[in-house]
Amino acid sequence: MAGATGPKRQDTRKFFENLSGAGKCIAVLTSGGDAQGMNGAVRAVVRMGTYVGAKVYFIHEGYQGMVDGGDYIKEATWESVSSVLQVGGTVIGSARCKEFRSHEGRLKAAHNLVQRGITYLCVIGGDGSLTGANLFREEWSGLLNELIEQGLIDEEAARSHSQLHIVGMVGSIDNDFCGTDMTIGTDSALHRIIEVVDAIMTTAQSHQRTFVLEVMGRHCGYLALVSALACGADWVFIPEMPPEDGWEDNMCQKLSENRADKKRLNIIIVAEGAIDCHNKAITPDYIKDLVVSRLGFDTRVTILGHVQRGGTPSAFDRILASRMGVEAVLALLEASTDTPACVVSLVGNQAIRLPLMECVQMTQEVQKAMDEKKFDEAVRLRGRSFENNLSTYRLLASQTARSELQNSSFNVAVMNVGAPAAGMNAAVRSAVRVGITEGHKMFAVNDGFEGFYKGQIKEIKWGDVGGWTGQGGSLLGTKRTLPAKHLDEIAEQMRIHNITALLVIGGFEAYVGLLELSSARDKHPEFCVPMVMIPATVSNNIPGSDLSIGSDTALNAITDTCDRIKQSASGTKRRVFIIETMGGYCGYLATVGGLAAGADTVYIYEEPFDIRDLQANVEHLTQKMKTSIQRGLVLRNENCNENFTTDFIYQLYSEEGRGVFDCRKNILGHMQQGGAPSPFDRNFGTKVAAKAIQWITKTLKESYKEGRVFTNSEDTACLLGMRRRAMVFQPVAQLREETDFVHRIPKEQWWLKLRPLMKILAKYKTSYDVSDAGQLEHVTRVRPKENDASAAI
Repeated sequence: MAGATGPKRQDTRKFFENLSGAGKCIAVLTSGGDAQGMNGAVRAVVRMGTYVGAKVYFIHEGYQGMVDGGDYIKEATWESVSSVLQVGGTVIGSARCKEFRSHEGRLKAAHNLVQRGITYLCVIGGDGSLTGANLFREEWSGLLNELIEQGLIDEEAARSHSQLHIVGMVGSIDNDFCGTDMTIGTDSALHRIIEVVDAIMTTAQSHQRTFVLEVMGRHCGYLALVSALACGADWVFIPEMPPEDGWEDNMCQKLSENRADKKRLNIIIVAEGAIDCHNKAITPDYIKDLVVSRLGFDTRVTILGHVQRGGTPSAFDRILASRMGVEAVLALLEASTDTPACVVSLVGNQAIRLPLMECVQMTQEVQKAMDEKKFDEAVRLRGRSFENNLSTYRLLASQTARSELQNSSFNVAVMNVGAPAAGMNAAVRSAVRVGITEGHKMFAVNDGFEGFYKGQIKEIKWGDVGGWTGQGGSLLGTKRTLPAKHLDEIAEQMRIHNITALLVIGGFEAYVGLLELSSARDKHPEFCVPMVMIPATVSNNIPGSDLSIGSDTALNAITDTCDRIKQSASGTKRRVFIIETMGGYCGYLATVGGLAAGADTVYIYEEPFDIRDLQANVEHLTQKMKTSIQRGLVLRNENCNENFTTDFIYQLYSEEGRGVFDCRKNILGHMQQGGAPSPFDRNFGTKVAAKAIQWITKTLKESYKEGRVFTNSEDTACLLGMRRRAMVFQPVAQLREETDFVHRIPKEQWWLKLRPLMKILAKYKTSYDVSDAGQLEHVTRVRPKENDASAAI
């Protein structure tokens, strides 16, 4: 697991303290179209660079600033990136630069860098910006020779600046760069789109309207595809999947069928680069005219435009940018003469490094495949994340059961267990619809195991889950009751309704409940059916999965509140806020929320602390108040310590900080569980539920013998979780060993590795294990095996 650093690895671990930046100069620039989260990346580069002793420079206005030099290249300080984490766009400016494309322009740029001793460059931008950086690096020694010939630099300067090292980070809302699952800005752009779609849905519902929405993505349909999945759109047009001839009839038929099913609105999403199979553009106005003329529906067009680039970055983008920024500095410090320019990137849940030009070439191959109308090839080159989105969309788009499964005699029950989590409803909707497509009869169990033993079970149809993706909480109803005391009644209900498979969506109680049911298989043959659990809890405390449905929405709620609180503190000056987050004994929300909000200190149960640590933290804040950043943010997980309560910490800080700063406290409470699900949680819920139902179908077929379903092997009671780069089905019985049942947390947790990162960005000296980093990988083209990584979200 990503968090594993056991005693066996003690000797092999590599700490970044051995990497020194002394005497090195790093410059950071943002180039091309702006994207939310770029500032988080700039902040991480500046702070990590400063932390290791390097000099860090801002290059303002992208490559234009590098060519123009002068005041465009300024030294950055720790404080100059304060308060930028929550700001959208890029504070150091970005510009498209024609001059840098010319040899003369690059010569000027090289001169400006050498004058300041800069030989390490961190470029945040799209594929064009990164290709430009690579060309600059390849020409570097030639440019230095020219500068010597022109008498602009001497031989000594050329010798001491003989190597230019480059690391790229991809900042692009389109998510159109191969080799990375998510680019900086994509998640925030999805937030903007979904906010608009949610708002439009209420007005469309009132007037029974059809809305055609155009989203960005000239060459890449990622935003359109994922927002269509996340809002349950009726139809989507993307450049990678041009509709067949006759699509107009099919679309109109589907829209009118949906209306006949009492659906009061239709949403059609169009990527700005959408085309038909003859390469002819499909425009929102064309679609509108088509719907009006053929169906007579009241139809409106909304073009989202630059709204998608704007606004504050989401929690996901801040964390992604912070992780990438720190990784970029490590990559620069470790760069040698023979390492190629690399891109730091995210695959699954893991930060990796890839050769820059391999990624660029693959990105260009996608366009080439599309130009040659090899659309399946284009989708494959886009990568697993895009492919999985597309296959899930196709699964959910067909309303009728596939003929060979039309009369499947399987009854599949779906239920929610534990506390509500945003995204549960998206998972239920997806499970129900994919189940119907697979030919099963789907049953909904209300109110968790309590409703199960009371017989609150009824069949649920395709139309019953319409509009569920955007709803928060749990529409099925959920309870924390465990099944152990009611096994006879639950078995009886399974017999009455002939339930042949069970999908449980929920938190720690769902996991324990599934363990209890599978342990009772020898006494109750009714439980000898395929059972699978999908983790859904804001606390993200389920063993066997790095992420759970609902935690992203909770992180965004924490981040939004912290932003407001920080703003209030900046106004009053010299104020420290102490904020209590949820999570039970699991410090995930506090730690990752702290990283996304720019907290000074985070207290969690997994990392014990004592009065000396509290004293050191107060002292750290006292020092901070002497700088221009006169505010503090402290997060505390609700169960981090039974004696050091939020009140205690608040009183201690108030007393110790008397005369230097004053304190306020805030308990966030249940607002972390509520609200509309974030795009990530909607999408994650939709994809994992679809995958779980496909597993159920496969397992049902394997265990159907002599007219009934019977299976009691432990691999048929599973948890579907995300582990580093892959989605994996793990028998719950095997996860027992990994669980601390007293504190309801996994024994090892990957996100603990992010804590040093958070401390470094808050100016604490700490140890940071970089064993996982540093291996340059290669872009893969091989088809991964189904059970391996092909399922990465």
